[in-house]
Amino acid sequence: MQEEPKITQAMIDAYDEYTHLSLDRRAFMNKLTALAGSGAAAAAIAPMLAANSARAAMIAEDDGRISAEDVTYPGDGGEMTGYLVKPAAGEAKLPGVIVIHENRGLNPHIRDVARRMALEGFVALAPDFLSPSGGTPSDEDKAREMIGALDAGQTMRNAVATVGFLAENGATTGKVGAIGFCWGGGLVNQLAVNAPDLGAGVAYYGRQADAADVPKIKAPLLLHYAGLDERINAGIDAYKQALEAGGKDFTIHVYEGVNHAFNNDTSQARYDKEAADLAWRRTVDFLKQKLA
Repeated sequence: MQEEPKITQAMIDAYDEYTHLSLDRRAFMNKLTALAGSGAAAAAIAPMLAANSARAAMIAEDDGRISAEDVTYPGDGGEMTGYLVKPAAGEAKLPGVIVIHENRGLNPHIRDVARRMALEGFVALAPDFLSPSGGTPSDEDKAREMIGALDAGQTMRNAVATVGFLAENGATTGKVGAIGFCWGGGLVNQLAVNAPDLGAGVAYYGRQADAADVPKIKAPLLLHYAGLDERINAGIDAYKQALEAGGKDFTIHVYEGVNHAFNNDTSQARYDKEAADLAWRRTVDFLKQKLA
């Protein structure tokens, strides 16, 4: 049996540089080839670093315990699309939770996360923030380019509109929280600054809001960080100091020895089940408490 290629931290760091910073695809593969020792090894390792939409979802799309549909709603100057999921049983109104995608857009993994959230007793809405650009494409590299080209002001106005849409949905109690990953985690922090009606925010390894904007935050925050994620973690101290100075309700957890995107179970090299399970339990408990 062929031995699985060994993935090093340097390879993971190179992938993070490619997907979030300055490396283009060719430069990334050249760097990965140097690290792996050959082009063949690099070709085998690259898919293990990337997210793989073919990996099985935790909750099937046709799971009988949920009711799911694609929805449209008014955004900033145009229509937003999203994926709305709620428990199939019961008539009681439930808190709403917005599930904000990574810089890959609204892909099968984030839809799966929305289904998981619905099974925890929430009405979950996963918006497609690439709606103004025609929606999320299947090509991840293209999706990242499109995310980078979004107008930040319009994106925030669409996020605020999403809070209002979910709060007014007849299935919800009117209380709405948000959970986001990577790019979406950063958007949760910004949403807390810009949406005074947000009931709670959970940011997974997301870029922090500017310290000067922290006084505007009203929502309690739960902030998950990966211990090996030097790029994002560089902003923790300033954010923490501003939150403390402002008397804000926040909790920070740093999961030692794990990488950025540790929650994404479609990324074989970076997913960490133990950290992901602990963070998820903390997330659900936090949302149930703050949105009660």
